[in-house]
Amino acid sequence: MKKVLIVILVAFVIIQFFPIDKTNPAPTPGMDFLKIKKTQPETAKLIKVSCYDCHSNETAYPWYSNIAPASWIMKNHIDEGRKALNFSTFAMYVQKDQAHKLQECIEMVESKEMPLDSYFLGHQNAKLSDEQRKILIDYFKKEKTETERKMLY
Repeated sequence: MKKVLIVILVAFVIIQFFPIDKTNPAPTPGMDFLKIKKTQPETAKLIKVSCYDCHSNETAYPWYSNIAPASWIMKNHIDEGRKALNFSTFAMYVQKDQAHKLQECIEMVESKEMPLDSYFLGHQNAKLSDEQRKILIDYFKKEKTETERKMLY
């Protein structure tokens, strides 16, 4: 038992020498969702707090992002989140894709799949009440409708 604990401890120390890259891509204010959609401050704050760490180039890495293997899991979530939807580069999506991304936002917030439950462990302020979820859903629906309307013209 003692040898097993020593092996685990040594392995834990060794993996600390393989940190994640915490460099955020350069800001792109002209392409940012909240800017191009002229989002109201209250709604923008909800989206920033609940979505932007994983779905933008503005990730704020907490202290535990320095500890492997938690850091590796976190980095994977961020990479996958940005790949699925990146609010920082939202203007780069064609309008059809923007509408689709907004529909996905609606579905994920409605089904309570987003934000991820695991995200709440270090971000209690990201937990959305039913009222906050409704605000986001209504906002995403409005923006989706507006985007689809622009596609017709």
